[in-house]
Amino acid sequence: MDITLANFQIKAIADLTAAMEQPNRDIILRSCTGSGKTIILTHFMDEYLKGNHKTVFVWLTPGKGNLEEQSKEKMDRYIHGSQTKLLSDIMTAGFEENDACFINWEKLTKKGNTALKDSERTNFIEHIRNARDNDLSFKIVVDESHQNDTIKADDIIDLFQSDKIIRCSATPKNYKDAVLIDIPEEDVIAEGLIKKLLIINENFEQHISVDDQITYLLDRAIAKQRELHSEFLNRKEEINPLIIVQIPNKSDALLDRVEEYFESKGITYENNALAVWLSDKKQNLEDIEKPNAEPIAVIIKQAVATGWDCPRAQILVKLRDNMSETFEIQTIGRIRRMPEAKHFESDLLDSCYLYTLDEKFTESVKLSLGKGALDAYKVFLKPEHRFFSLISEYKTDVPYPRDAKLSLKVIYKYFEKKYHVKSDISKNKALLEAYGYSFSEDIIDYTKSGFVSTLSKENIAELNDISIHEALNTHKHGKEYHHCVAEIGYKVNLDYNSTNTIVRKLFLKGLRCEFKILKIETRELYAFIINNKHLLVEDVRNAMADESLQLTLAIPKKTEKPIGFPLEMIFTYDGTAKSQTEFSKNVYKGYLSSAEKRSLPEKLFERYCENSKNVQWFYKNGDKGIEYFSIVYTDNFEKQKSFYPDYVIGTTDGKVWIIETKGGFTKSGDSEDIDKFTVKKFNVLKSYTDKYNLLGGVVRQDKQSGELCICTETYSDNIKSNNWKLLSDVL
Repeated sequence: MDITLANFQIKAIADLTAAMEQPNRDIILRSCTGSGKTIILTHFMDEYLKGNHKTVFVWLTPGKGNLEEQSKEKMDRYIHGSQTKLLSDIMTAGFEENDACFINWEKLTKKGNTALKDSERTNFIEHIRNARDNDLSFKIVVDESHQNDTIKADDIIDLFQSDKIIRCSATPKNYKDAVLIDIPEEDVIAEGLIKKLLIINENFEQHISVDDQITYLLDRAIAKQRELHSEFLNRKEEINPLIIVQIPNKSDALLDRVEEYFESKGITYENNALAVWLSDKKQNLEDIEKPNAEPIAVIIKQAVATGWDCPRAQILVKLRDNMSETFEIQTIGRIRRMPEAKHFESDLLDSCYLYTLDEKFTESVKLSLGKGALDAYKVFLKPEHRFFSLISEYKTDVPYPRDAKLSLKVIYKYFEKKYHVKSDISKNKALLEAYGYSFSEDIIDYTKSGFVSTLSKENIAELNDISIHEALNTHKHGKEYHHCVAEIGYKVNLDYNSTNTIVRKLFLKGLRCEFKILKIETRELYAFIINNKHLLVEDVRNAMADESLQLTLAIPKKTEKPIGFPLEMIFTYDGTAKSQTEFSKNVYKGYLSSAEKRSLPEKLFERYCENSKNVQWFYKNGDKGIEYFSIVYTDNFEKQKSFYPDYVIGTTDGKVWIIETKGGFTKSGDSEDIDKFTVKKFNVLKSYTDKYNLLGGVVRQDKQSGELCICTETYSDNIKSNNWKLLSDVL
């Protein structure tokens, strides 16, 4: 099964690889549920084992739910030919080089657990000792590490005497002196792996008095399930969204009432529409994770099995009794994955839904997810705006991966520009040698010789350089070659296989390619890559960033079509905000000043529109999806990107403006705009507004005066320039 790694996953693997070189023992990988943590770790382990001899990985999982078997099975699936073992395999065969061993903690720590009798425990410790006697070194991965912070768990880690422990969790504890690798949730959402938003209690009345929380909440959940299901069917997607009903741990009375409610709706165990997953009662769970499985609801208690993946789960109903329970972020994680690991470009389908009357729970969710969890209700477009339209541009639906062919060409062009390499290959070796590239057939390591009186950098630099030559051994140095190629690729977000192909096509004899720099034998290629790794990393990086090497491919045509404002939308807001004023100039009825997610520039701009006598109406555009207005532009790799300008404005004199807001300028005039593409976006916005006879610009705040300013003609990153005017003078 070949998996295309997302950008943030490639970066995480590179960060883990770099962290293994650091002196710190503990490495913490913090990533939200749904970020593909197992994919990241298994690929990292595979890369690391290929580049490092005498290594064994031990992956420790928490007790519940056979997680060690699931993780082993995933590694077998993702990594061809991986050498994986469970505890039973270790007990018979011991530890061997390149093993990835998946062990359930509790089989080692639980008193009275029959998995390891005392004699076997001794055996297990002996297997570790034997491995260490054979110079094997253990690297530990602690999965869901927050669940295993106990003294017993600590004792087990000590048995392995490992110099590296990778702890993974969505909610890690703070370890002193640990290298922290943090995967931003925004990156996971941007790649489409998890849902954009968690919507809490959609369309609830302001003041609720209910006779029966079960009926009240489940009625809404079922209505939402039907709405989602019919939208999936409309799109010819075979996905049956699942409702998770979570009941408190000690509440059998609630269980009976939930089952009765579902039965009254014709949702029963007998017709496979209902499933249950409790410690003493399990039904209809087989294949429940499949996108179109039959059950539309599953009843669970608080502790849903850790690591349970069911991407079609989209609705959580949290019932409460009078006991307050601790909030577990994992529970919300269960409804945040995207089926098919992609967004459907629809707010309805790309969100997940929580229904609960448990205020404590709601508060904890908001606290832990921040702007990822919001109150919501439906708003409708006012009649006078229903006939407005703009021409929207869309990327042609060509999947456009990071192009290895294009990268190959860019790297060749860079070598041509920097080292003057030619298609007459015979001279290229001498050219590269003159610039410091080594063509030794041995592997060369450098060391120093001489004596120093004080350990200063300067004194050490003046010592004699001694090069140590070692004859190339393809078995031994094969791992190092692999390690070097992977490192060159990671710097520019290319995976190992693409980078290896590029390197071989550029430098290896016998592979035909119009962009050829050298023609050397396989053995020489190994030595060339290993000896010149630092130069190659630098050159490949610079090649990718070089503006002058913009290579134009035949760009797929963009599509254009008229688009209006959506007739209805899910309006998300922060119910705890001080101000809940309705903005009367917004095109939607019921649009509040507490709208979220909004950046500070957006909030300031919306307030400006509401209070300006020149603005008749304003519309906040979405940031993704075919129902919103977009303009297409291309980046340096000729990759098409969609730009969704923030606002469309109608003025009292009948003009239409398109506005993009950006971070402001500090009091000293420094830019707070973090978007590298602002200039490109400004230019495409300008040509779009000129083409359709509209007006437009970028709005930013000048923090020195507190005023909003607009740039409409030529973009400048200097607020002092005349290109920036006061917004109130222009709009």
